[in-house]
Amino acid sequence: MSSWLLISFPVIAALLGSIVATALRPSARVVSGVRHFAAGVVFAAAAGEILPDVVHGGAPVLPTFVGGSLGVILMLLGKKAEEWSPGPTGLIAAIGIDILVDGVVLGISILAGEKAGLLIAVALTLEILSLGLVLTTSLGEYIRSPVRIVVSIVGLTLLLPLGALLATPASMLPPAIFTGLLALALMALLYLVTEELLVEAHEVKDTPLITSMFFVGFLALLILEEVVK
Repeated sequence: MSSWLLISFPVIAALLGSIVATALRPSARVVSGVRHFAAGVVFAAAAGEILPDVVHGGAPVLPTFVGGSLGVILMLLGKKAEEWSPGPTGLIAAIGIDILVDGVVLGISILAGEKAGLLIAVALTLEILSLGLVLTTSLGEYIRSPVRIVVSIVGLTLLLPLGALLATPASMLPPAIFTGLLALALMALLYLVTEELLVEAHEVKDTPLITSMFFVGFLALLILEEVVK
């Protein structure tokens, strides 16, 4: 499957998510369920595709440590951006950093192999779909025009292909450094699950159905992984 086709999935998902949120205004419980499902998919993709490559890559400890540390730092910077500039500017900056890092993660995953690229693309598509749903509501507090909100979200998601493009030169790097980049991608995905998707999903009181969506997403990705072997 074409790399650019995989990269287009999350961009299309953001557009659909923002349009659905503008037209239908899904309830907080529906959004929470989507976030739980996306968290399960992202976690399964990280554990099943990226983690084995890092552990069995045969690289020295230092590249893995440096790459993993950079992944956490990048995600923390995205979180801090919203605190440094309250309001729409900080929100957009934080989301922009997040999506740019997602693009780098997707680009690295595609370079790691066609299967890894496909599964990470599926995971990030669901994550950005949920992001589109939530961000539409958040931006609605500052921007009154639904068209401007949708255009703003689609514009932000164009940072994803930019991030993927930035990852392209990684294919020419030595294997040890590439393993370090995989560690960066792994930490970014785990941060996405634990500090963003699940934290925000739990802002709504859980029900057994909502909680189960995490495991449904995890199992769905495992089944997809078996199908695409």
